[in-house]
Amino acid sequence: MDLFQLAQIIIAGAVAASILLQARGTGLSSTFGGESTAYRSRRGVERTLFRLTVALIVAYVLISLVGARPTA
Repeated sequence: MDLFQLAQIIIAGAVAASILLQARGTGLSSTFGGESTAYRSRRGVERTLFRLTVALIVAYVLISLVGARPTA
């Protein structure tokens, strides 16, 4: 297994975990009387988790691009 493939697997797991840890209630819950999150700002841990998710996605894309070199 290539080092880039291993890094992709690890980062993909971290992205999945960080997405699942983010706050719920942004979907159809506001339609049925839930909290309206249209103008709510992220603060504290939620903001850090959001930024970590974005950074992990950027790292995944960069590793994918570097690892997609043609093999002869």
